[in-house]
This record gives sequence, structure tokens and C-alpha cells, in this order.
Amino acid sequence: MIITVFPGQGSQTPGFLLPWLDVPGVRDALLRYSDDAQVDLIAAGTVWDADRIRDTRVAQPLIVAASLVSFAALTAAGDEPGGVAGHSVGEIAALVAAGVLSESDGMSLVGLRGRAMAVAAAAEQTGMSAVLGGDEEAVLGRLAQLDLTPANYNGGGQIVAAGALTALEALRADAPQSTRIVPLQVAGAFHTRFMASAVDALRAAADDIAVADPRLTLWTNHDGSTVSEGRAALDLVVAQVATPVRWDRCMSSFADHGVTGIIELAPAGTLVGLAKRALRGVPTVAVKTPDDLAAAAALLTGADA
Repeated sequence: MIITVFPGQGSQTPGFLLPWLDVPGVRDALLRYSDDAQVDLIAAGTVWDADRIRDTRVAQPLIVAASLVSFAALTAAGDEPGGVAGHSVGEIAALVAAGVLSESDGMSLVGLRGRAMAVAAAAEQTGMSAVLGGDEEAVLGRLAQLDLTPANYNGGGQIVAAGALTALEALRADAPQSTRIVPLQVAGAFHTRFMASAVDALRAAADDIAVADPRLTLWTNHDGSTVSEGRAALDLVVAQVATPVRWDRCMSSFADHGVTGIIELAPAGTLVGLAKRALRGVPTVAVKTPDDLAAAAALLTGADA
């Protein structure tokens, strides 16, 4: 089974959408998505600077929009992957790709998600730091001492800690043995209790969204399991805003399901990097620009050969 995966926040760089505008249909799609998300996605992906596109209200819809236009370009010939999964905000793109949400509802939801999480992040001085290496039990113990949450279990020896900035500074000053602490350029402590108000806003909106059951195998960040009911999948994506991302369990489940190839959609790179460490020997393609589509299509169609 070949699957496609959709990246989360932090993957975007200034101007990364420029080459995609030459792909037929992309500009029109981005104009529609901009209306749905209430963000000028063409300007954001082509001319806005790094600080501006790191804004949670911009970054989240920008990433999902890029994932959807690159997914559409990949599957334009009619070939689809066997399954999909998204990391953090990438789960919304995965729900659209699997047919659980319409494009319009997905983009409206991610626009609201970005705005609600930005408001929640502004309420307290919080942030996130990647903890690279070390013994997992020792890392989790140190986070508990500092009242920090392991917000992302990314696999490959990487856990992202989230919480108060003072606690993150203490973690960096006295890190667990054999670890390296890397502060992340995000607005707040995502996937923690600090995002509770954003969950409430999303849940109210999600109640009015029509859903369908996924037509592709769909994994959830909640625990790495697959979800077969559309409403359950959407509920998990809403709750995920304030609960840890278990990408490590997703990758374990990929192996259990016999995944034989992974294609990461734009803005790609992070998830295939994790897969190369955790799923050694599984072919991967990162679709960063339209030039990468041929290699991705070859991997996708080869699954049926």
C-alpha cells in the first residue's frame, strides 16, 4: 500500500507556492481556498516574509492549501493512494483527501482553527521545544517535573515539549542526558490544555459540517489507529488541538498495515525525514515542487503494477 501524508505547521518557507501557480487549476483553487479560510493564500505563499507566514492564522490554512493542491496534481490522472494521514493541522488535509470533508469545509475549518489557536496562544506566555535524543522515559520524567506536556511524539527519538516559556527555559538550562533542545518558532503550546478554548470553538463549528465516511484508509494522530467513520474522524481532529500528536504510533501502524511507500505532499520534507529513521527501507518521495510529481506518481502507480 502506498500512502500520502500531509505535514503540519513549521514546514512552510517564504515563496514556496510560486512554482505551483504554473500548474493548471492551482491559482483558481487557491482563490477559492482564500475565501473559505479568510486569508490571501496566494500572497502568503509567494511574497509574504517568514515572520508573516509563521503567524498561526496564516500558517495553518497555507499549509493545508498547499497540501490539497499538490494532492490534486498528484491524483489528476485518476490514481489514488491506499491511505492518508496528516500530522497535526495536516489531519484536516487528510480528511479532505479521504472524502470526509469537502474542500470548502476543510479550508473554512482550518481558517477557524488558526484563528482560534492564535487567540488561545495569546492568553498566556507559552511555546514549544523539540527534545532530540536521550532516553524517552528520562525525557518524559523531566517534562513532568517542569509541568510540560509531551505535545508531539514524532518518533525517531524526537519529542516536542510544550508549556510555559519559563518551564521551557528551565528545560533548556538543565536538559536530560544526551538530548538537544531546539526551541520552535510557534506562537504557543499547541496540543495541550492551553488550547482548550480553541477546541470549544472548533467543536461548535464542526457540529454543523456534513461529513462522509472515508473512502481511503485514514489514520488518526490520537493513537495511530485507523478510523472508518467520518464523524468520529472529525471529532478526533477537533480534540487533537488540545491533545498530543502520536505520530510515532501512526508510523508503527503504517508498518503493521504493510505500507510499502510514503508520499509527503507540499510543503514536504519533515515527515519523510522521520519515516527514513523509523521505517527504514520504505521508499519515500517528498513533493516540494511540481518537479517532484513525476517521482511521486511513479511510486504511486508502481503499487498497482
